[in-house]
Amino acid sequence: MVVSIPESGPGAGKYVVGEAMCPYRLVLEHVTSRWGVLVLIELLDRPYRFSELRRAIGRVSEKMLTQTLQTLERDGLVHRDAKPVIPPRVDYSLTDLGREAAQQVRDLALWTERRMADVERAREAYDEAKKA
Repeated sequence: MVVSIPESGPGAGKYVVGEAMCPYRLVLEHVTSRWGVLVLIELLDRPYRFSELRRAIGRVSEKMLTQTLQTLERDGLVHRDAKPVIPPRVDYSLTDLGREAAQQVRDLALWTERRMADVERAREAYDEAKKA
């Protein structure tokens, strides 16, 4: 099944639903992953050093944060700036593409916050209907 996506540009307009290696799907998974969302939203405010970002996000292992940052860097969303000083200093910031993605993710997070009461009511209604 192919779903049209109303955007222009190379390869735009098609998303193959259910195809695991679809490039759109892979980027979407990176951006909307548990830690990807939090990294993108946090970096909207300012650049962070690794340890600062880890503290700001909370409950993320060093390994997972490293993997997430590398994935987002590879996708062109995060910029890694390693300064040749002792001790080493590495800052992470959003690229223009990353800022655009982060704003979209933040908007979805804000929508979720605004509509959480509706979601909870829907869950309760669903659970009650399942009991009956």
